[in-house]
Amino acid sequence: MTMEDAYDSAIILSNEKETSSEKNFVNHAEIAWQEMRKNWVGDPSKRTSELPMEPVISFNATYEEMLLNNHTPFHKPIPLAEMVDFLVDYWHGDCLFD
Repeated sequence: MTMEDAYDSAIILSNEKETSSEKNFVNHAEIAWQEMRKNWVGDPSKRTSELPMEPVISFNATYEEMLLNNHTPFHKPIPLAEMVDFLVDYWHGDCLFD
């Protein structure tokens, strides 16, 4: 076998490997990302249909009661969305939010 024949066969083998690897491409980064996402958000098939929670913040709560009285902790954790709604409503009432 000449040097040229060896070179040609190496190219052919290389091309065959590239073709076969293209057909069997596995995106390991995506698989890892999907696994991390599943751990973070949970498995949707295992979720139960929960009824909406009662609000932690009472309807007539004031800004002063909520934020300025820091001597007593809240009786339950307040979900972020509920706190944002409370603050936006307060800011609208004081014309601080457009």
